Amino acid sequence: MGRKDIVLQMQELFIELRAHLRLNIMRLMNLVDCPACLYDYSGYGASTGKPSEVNTYYDIEAVYNCLKDNYGIKQEDIILYGQSVGSGPTLHLAARLQRLRGVVLHSAILSGIRVLYNVKMTLWFDIFKNIDKIQKVSCPILVIHGTNDDIVDFSHGKRLWELAKEKYDPLWVQGGGHCNLETYPEYIRHLRKFVSAMEKISIQKPNKQQSSSVSCMNSVKHNKCLGFGKS
Repeated sequence: MGRKDIVLQMQELFIELRAHLRLNIMRLMNLVDCPACLYDYSGYGASTGKPSEVNTYYDIEAVYNCLKDNYGIKQEDIILYGQSVGSGPTLHLAARLQRLRGVVLHSAILSGIRVLYNVKMTLWFDIFKNIDKIQKVSCPILVIHGTNDDIVDFSHGKRLWELAKEKYDPLWVQGGGHCNLETYPEYIRHLRKFVSAMEKISIQKPNKQQSSSVSCMNSVKHNKCLGFGKS
């Protein structure tokens, strides 16, 4: 199999993983009593443009800047939540913000190509290289993964938890798949426990060299902040 064939498979994988994102996040946030900001990736829902890895990075940066500039939300008051392929943009942003309250990784991937093949090293054309980015995240990370996930193997979640600098007690849902973890009672209980624990954390003041702005991309793409507030 040639390199072009693998790259094509990576593009197909991106589309397939997006199709499995069925979590009702607003219902979830109601259950854990937490306000939420939701947005659509480029090319999905109310967002224009084309779906791609780099566009998901533009999108999450635009949402963060919207919350910061328009609503006065500080990064230390934010818990990022990424499910499946959404773990890619989540860790992209988390690696750049050093004072986040926390991160939740739900059925997350080590990287795109590792979903397809059991490779030991990161290849240049890989996408969503979470295996490299998670080590740059300084806030507590909760990893949730089903032991019977037939889309993203359980080993992905286990390895991400092992690589995290600030580990929170993981939740390995026995018998859980890729799209049904929220139906397990222990899922809500553990998520509530994590949110409660994060609320009690004292965030240290930033040093003078640290900036809360996200401007790592070469150009800035401004999507509208689609939804924020307590539902």
